[in-house]
Amino acid sequence: QAAFSGKTQDHTYSRISNPTVEHFETQVKTITGAHSVTALSSGMAAISNVFLTIAKSGSNIVTSKHLFGNTYSFFKSTLAAFDVEVRFCDLTNPDEVEKNIDEKTCALFLEIITNPQLEVADLKVISKICQAKKVPLVADTTIVPFCTFRAVDFGVDIEIVSSTKYISGGATSIGGLIIDYGNFDWKNSARLGELAEKEGKNAFNFKLRKEIHRNLGAYISAQTAYMQSLGLETLEVRYQRASQTTKKLVEALAENPKIERVNYPALDGNSFKEISHTQFGEYPGAMFTIDLASKEACFQFMNRLQVIRRATNLFDNQSLAIHPASTIYVNFTQKERDEMNVSDKTIRFSVGLEEFEVLLEDFKRALG
Repeated sequence: QAAFSGKTQDHTYSRISNPTVEHFETQVKTITGAHSVTALSSGMAAISNVFLTIAKSGSNIVTSKHLFGNTYSFFKSTLAAFDVEVRFCDLTNPDEVEKNIDEKTCALFLEIITNPQLEVADLKVISKICQAKKVPLVADTTIVPFCTFRAVDFGVDIEIVSSTKYISGGATSIGGLIIDYGNFDWKNSARLGELAEKEGKNAFNFKLRKEIHRNLGAYISAQTAYMQSLGLETLEVRYQRASQTTKKLVEALAENPKIERVNYPALDGNSFKEISHTQFGEYPGAMFTIDLASKEACFQFMNRLQVIRRATNLFDNQSLAIHPASTIYVNFTQKERDEMNVSDKTIRFSVGLEEFEVLLEDFKRALG
């Protein structure tokens, strides 16, 4: 009775809490210095649980059209049925960001490096706008793991991570994390303001844990939490290897005349190089894209690959390639893909743990 009524923190049912999951959450909390961490069944579960906690009918979310396909669909289609407006704007333009935030804005959401456009917004500039407007900054930080990037130092209030990626270690399992740094004053939230009078900085976590995630049933499984706890043990060393190989690879490919464009924020000439270095250091993740002459050229290239695998995931131990326009974004119209800057000529790569020379040879062979 005491456990079910919230008088103790004892576990009652694994859809709500579990000791193995709690151990995983505590590890992430220790690494990040967060106020609270909630582990869910996928990155999309983490995103949907965050916004079902802070949004309500009549509120709006300010974000960019440069988003992962399912995130875009969740905002534009799923939330629309509940009368939540989504305002798409250029997050690299502070004036445009400021104009779109009003008294009904429940959050500003962004990806720290957009997938697959590789756009980088200035987080400190955006966080200052959010603080002035009393709006929480919610960021998907999956592309650069928290062993390297400290989101809280750049003003992020709620961090969302797809733990399927770097953390799981070799794509062993699917999961997501909601990391609350406890810095936002939820008394300024239309949804959580009244609760914040009682719970203070814990209002978001209280609403999430006591209602939203337990009612939606998307808590991570104990077995997955165990595997991802093991993944945390090698996270930093794997990320160092993959990101360093990525930079060497893109620098070599940038010289290849058969590639129209190599896109990676750390490359010379990239418009986001300076802000990327400020926020992420020398290695902004282990993902990059190339543009070839046509969709057909992309397919021919991918069919010739022998080491790099065609797969949907990111940051596996094995390097992966995907054609976003014909997979992740295939159900969007051409107009929508153009607005989202998703081209038929683009291939997205996730670099794994193979030797640099082996990957470069695979590229050369596939390019003919």
